[in-house]
Amino acid sequence: MRRLRWLGVLCGFALISSVQANTAEQIIKHALLSMQPDLPIKNISASPMPNLYQVELKGGRVLYASADGEFLLQGNLFQLHNGQATNLTEQVEQKAIAAQINRIAADEMVVFAGPETQTHVTVFTDTDCGYCQKLHAEVAELNRLGVEVRYLAFPRQGVGSEAYTTMTSIWCADDRLAAMSDAKARRRVPRATCKNPIDKQYALGQSIGVQGTPTIVLANGKIIPGYQPAQQLAEQALKAQR
Repeated sequence: MRRLRWLGVLCGFALISSVQANTAEQIIKHALLSMQPDLPIKNISASPMPNLYQVELKGGRVLYASADGEFLLQGNLFQLHNGQATNLTEQVEQKAIAAQINRIAADEMVVFAGPETQTHVTVFTDTDCGYCQKLHAEVAELNRLGVEVRYLAFPRQGVGSEAYTTMTSIWCADDRLAAMSDAKARRRVPRATCKNPIDKQYALGQSIGVQGTPTIVLANGKIIPGYQPAQQLAEQALKAQR
């Protein structure tokens, strides 16, 4: 009988803990939305650190809040173990970004693939960007090294800009690969229009924190903000696949 009474007490504590957690999540959500009504909250849950809650935003970014919603942190949470530091925030953000990027259909991108693809990188690109053009000149080498290059549109000057018009023509071209290569070589791309995903890709880039081009996303969701030489990029891309 004594064991059963203790079991009842433990179950009661578990129920109270669950209610407190739900209350904390509701309090935090209310506090954040009171501050910014359009804040794109995806999920709120207890973080690995006691008494700290993890707020996941749509797009992948993470914030942290106290249970009473009075304190808010923006930054990386590290876990120290055996002299090693693990970036827990980065792990959560990369997982969320990878899930969004890797479910984009191939026919919505401009994809350059070699005969022996081992992994891929997704590149938010702008046709007028000098370093985007430099990266494109090394796409054949990346393909040779086993890396597929998947382009998403990110016209830096926004919707309606000259780059936006050029990228619309690329996505609407009969041969997207040739049109992309022409644009990156500063050759004229024939004007074309059609239903396309450019607005959606531009919005996605903004939601995950893209601020410039090229912005490269590895298969595991890690973001590389800027150009890297083919050999260096391929090494990182292949490592991210493992």
